[in-house]
Amino acid sequence: MLKQKMASYDLPQKVQEMGLYPYFRTIESEQDTVVKIKGKDTLMFGSNSYLGLTSHPKLKEASKKAIDKYGSGCAGSRFLNGTLDIHLELEEKLADFVGKESALVFSTGYQVNLGVISSIPGRHDYIIIDEYDHACIIDGSRLSFAKVLKYKHNDMASLEKILSKCEPDKIKLICVDGVFSMEGDLCKLPQIVKLAEKYAANIMVDDAHGLGVMGSHGKGTSDHFGMTDSVDLIMGTFSKSLASIGGFIAASNDTINYLKHNARSLIFSASIAPANAASVIAAIDIMKSEPERLEKLWDNTKYAMKLFAEYGFDTGHTETPIIPVMIRDDFKTFNLTKMLLDEGVFVNPVVSPAVPSTSSLIRYSLMATHTREQIESSIEKMHRISEKLGVFDLEAEKKTYADLK
Repeated sequence: MLKQKMASYDLPQKVQEMGLYPYFRTIESEQDTVVKIKGKDTLMFGSNSYLGLTSHPKLKEASKKAIDKYGSGCAGSRFLNGTLDIHLELEEKLADFVGKESALVFSTGYQVNLGVISSIPGRHDYIIIDEYDHACIIDGSRLSFAKVLKYKHNDMASLEKILSKCEPDKIKLICVDGVFSMEGDLCKLPQIVKLAEKYAANIMVDDAHGLGVMGSHGKGTSDHFGMTDSVDLIMGTFSKSLASIGGFIAASNDTINYLKHNARSLIFSASIAPANAASVIAAIDIMKSEPERLEKLWDNTKYAMKLFAEYGFDTGHTETPIIPVMIRDDFKTFNLTKMLLDEGVFVNPVVSPAVPSTSSLIRYSLMATHTREQIESSIEKMHRISEKLGVFDLEAEKKTYADLK
C-alpha cells in the first residue's frame, strides 16, 4: 500500500513536464538582492531577509570566530550537554530586545511553536487561533491535548464569540501571527488585548515576520502597538531579519522555567550551532546601531506599493514589506513565476491548496538593501508579463492548479 500511495502522487511531475515547476530552485550564491541561478544573475524578491543582513561582514566574522572557539556544533540538546555560554548571552539579548524577563532559544522557529503551544495548555484548556495563522501554530495546536478553536481572520466578533463560550476558569491561550506571512497584514493586537483582558485569556504573538520589521529598531509587532506588557509570550525566528537559523520564545521567568523542562521540541532536539548564535547576536547589535536599515526597508516598501498601484495590481490588505500580488488563477501564477525567472526575477508563487485557486498570488518580498532600480525593473517586468497572460482580464478563461490533478 505504501509503494502504491507514493507512486500515485504525481502532481509535481505533471507540473514539471509543463515546465512550470516553481519549487526547490537552486541558488548558487549568497542570499542577497541579486543571486546566481544556473550561473545567471537574478533579482531576489522572494527572500525573508528583510534587513538584508545575510551577507553582512559582521555576521560572517562573528560566525567564523564562534566556529574557531566552539567548533561546528554542540552534539546534544540544550537540556543535557548542548548549552553554551553563547546561547545564554543570546537569550539575555533577545529578552532585553523584545522587552521580556527571559528568553529561550530553540533549534528552529517551527520547533518553538511545536514545543510551546503543545506544552502550556492542558487537557481541559483552550488554544484559540486565527484561521490564517502559520502552519507551525496549527501543528503545535494539534500536538496539544487542549481544545483548539479557530476564529475568522482578524474578525474580533468571531474571536469574542469563541472566548465567551470558553470555561472561565481554564487557560485560554490566543496564538496569533503578528504579521501574517502571506497576506502581509497585521493582527489586530489592541483589540485582541482588550478581549483577552475581558475574558481572562493569555496572548502569544508569533512575530517571525514582525521582528526586524515592526516597532522601534525592529522590536516587533507588540512594540509597534505599545502592547509588549499586555502580551504574555513573544515568539521569533532567526531565519528572516536575523539572517541565521533558529528561534526563540520570550516571556516571564516562570514561563521560561516551565518551558525549559516541558517543551519536548527543546528537550529532544540538538541546540543551534554556535556560529548561528553568534551571527544572531551580531544581527541584534546591527539592528540597534543601524536604524537606517529599517528606514530604508520601509522606504522601499512604500515605493514598491506606489508602483504596484500605478500599474493596477491588487495587493490586498498588506501593511508590511510582504506584498501579495493577487493573480487569482493558479495556472497564470505558475506561468508568471516561470516567465519572471526567465527574465531574471525570483518571486514566490502561492497557489492551492495553500489558498483557494481564486486567491492565488505572487508573494513579493522586499529587503532594505534593494535599490529603487531593482524594484522598478522587477515590477515593470511583472506588469508586462501579466498583461501577456491576461492577469488584468477578469473575463479571461481560467485554468487552475486543480485542473492538473
